[in-house]
Amino acid sequence: MSVMHESPSQNILRVALAVPLRQLFDYLPPAGDIKARPGMRVVVPFGHRQMVGVIVELANHSEMPLDKLAGVLEFPDGNLTVLTDETLGLLRWCWRYYKHAPGEVVCSALPPALRKVSGRIPPPPVQYRLTAAGEKRLQEPPGRLKAQFRLLQSLGEGPAAEAQLRIVSPSWRKLLARLVEQQWVSSEQRPAAALRPAAGPPLMAEQKRSVDAICDSLGSFHCHLLDGITGSGKTEVYLQVLEQVLREGGQALLLVPEIGLTPQLLARFEKRLGFAPVVTHSGLSEGQRLQAWAMARSGLARLVIGTRSALFLPLSDLQIIILDEEHDASFKQQDGFRYSSRDVAVKRASGLAVPIVLGTATPSLETYNNAVIDRYSWHRLRQRATGAAEPRWRVLDLVQQNMKGGISSAAMKAIGETLEKQEQVLVFLNRRGYAPVILCHECGWHGACQRCDANLTWHKASRRLLCHHCDSSMQLPVMCPECGADALQGAGEGTEQLEQVLGRTFPDTPLLRFDRDTVRKKGEFDRLSEQVKTGESCLLVGTQMLAKGHHFPKVTLVVIVNLDQALYSADFRALERMGQLMVQVAGRAGRDQLPGEVILQTHYPRHESLLTLLTNGYEAFAADIRADRQAACLPPFSYQALLRSDAHQKEDVKAFLNQAKQCFPAGETG
Repeated sequence: MSVMHESPSQNILRVALAVPLRQLFDYLPPAGDIKARPGMRVVVPFGHRQMVGVIVELANHSEMPLDKLAGVLEFPDGNLTVLTDETLGLLRWCWRYYKHAPGEVVCSALPPALRKVSGRIPPPPVQYRLTAAGEKRLQEPPGRLKAQFRLLQSLGEGPAAEAQLRIVSPSWRKLLARLVEQQWVSSEQRPAAALRPAAGPPLMAEQKRSVDAICDSLGSFHCHLLDGITGSGKTEVYLQVLEQVLREGGQALLLVPEIGLTPQLLARFEKRLGFAPVVTHSGLSEGQRLQAWAMARSGLARLVIGTRSALFLPLSDLQIIILDEEHDASFKQQDGFRYSSRDVAVKRASGLAVPIVLGTATPSLETYNNAVIDRYSWHRLRQRATGAAEPRWRVLDLVQQNMKGGISSAAMKAIGETLEKQEQVLVFLNRRGYAPVILCHECGWHGACQRCDANLTWHKASRRLLCHHCDSSMQLPVMCPECGADALQGAGEGTEQLEQVLGRTFPDTPLLRFDRDTVRKKGEFDRLSEQVKTGESCLLVGTQMLAKGHHFPKVTLVVIVNLDQALYSADFRALERMGQLMVQVAGRAGRDQLPGEVILQTHYPRHESLLTLLTNGYEAFAADIRADRQAACLPPFSYQALLRSDAHQKEDVKAFLNQAKQCFPAGETG
């Protein structure tokens, strides 16, 4: 039994540190005038190093003797807090619900720059304007001060931020300092962007009902499922709701699953709302992410668009949360602090008493079930906003087809006919690389990851074998490592191989490949997307990043190369994900006035789930899966926990898992 050591006042600081230990750490405050509060950053000694932590709570007792407690070295932000009480409460729920180390959870809510001892909260952004003396000087001839005068002329058009002045002159900072010194220019804290909305398209009846219902729930917690087919105008519903929130002075958060979705969304939102939303995601620099965080904290960010990490931003007047493509697996953090952004967003909305909108054409089974049992309001959009018809499906039985690099002769013919009409074709395969397996034709050896036993994918361009699970890699062997034979060959197809086959078959057609290998370079996704949007006839080859929310009006044919592995997978979620991918990628075809067609290649054209999806749509498909899950007592009708073990020796892993298994009743583990 531990002995508690009490302090006469609440001067013990419980600090969260980014270490994999399931505890908070007690420290004493330093001498000085700063009064410690929960949510403040501190620099503390930890072992032989200094670390940044966050005060989570104040206490008057500790399990450690008070004379053994170390003292806080510094409050790097003075009296300022980096986390609000609301955010701290949410993070406390997260570490308890997800059974994760508190410090890693709390520190994950900070931008990377503030996790460092040297990190500091940036000052509020400022803008510069002409003074009365500056306006008078602008009426006079420039004289020898031509560079300064150009800066004055720029400010004569209205207040400007530093980013705008940087465009006027590379030496703007020195010139500006002189103008301020001469009292021709003054600085002020930049106000929040003014809402200047442009008129949007008229709403269809389904859209208007959805907008009205969501707006009526503002000011209270309410979950809305916006279930709209691809192209039904879900984004327009978001815009109309956001316009009302922003008009009333509130802040809003829009979460998207992929970095690639933010540029096109940003352009559309800026055009409609009249100001640039603040954007944050892992593809930005540390400085850019810190600036976005600071704008959210100060209230200058009226609308934030970001990926899952934006969920923990300190938005002081958050009035609504929107998750676009709520079903997407990217909303689940898969390493470190593992969590579901959707579930945490619902929890945050509940704590703030604000509505949350979950938008998708293919609801996750958890969200679908909540709508079925009336826990969520269910808003259906079943018409395309452009008036375009939904694409026509054609199923090709691969047993009866000749194949070339994974593509059937019938599909190849359809691709050629579409390109002859100067239209665009999307060929979808959710597997990057050249081949998913490399094996020896002589002895049967196949490339397996030494770290996790997954098959190594052959990446031909880089001549490497890469594990898509743990990212380890190795050089492609010249000979078989097992028998020494020169008989290594790939099995199966990846996007790299499709690109090669299609490039040889249609050599005069521009071919664009979209996968993690080709869009790794910053701005490459935008460059490729803009090339597609020119409308020139081309071939697109890609993975699921092409299935998400992109509007390519000239794409009229989609070919789904192979999703068969999901039909008989041991993963109970595989069928659900297959249906979502099929519907999402099919939605890229025929989004404008040209009719669309989707070709599905499969060895199982009579599979019951496929027939339900293609004949009756995703809602009927989801209803069947829900019934199967309920009968088998699988989520969302039960909870499942995954216990993983890592060790240097396989025997240690087995021993630990066998020991853990004894802690549970028979039949509850597998």
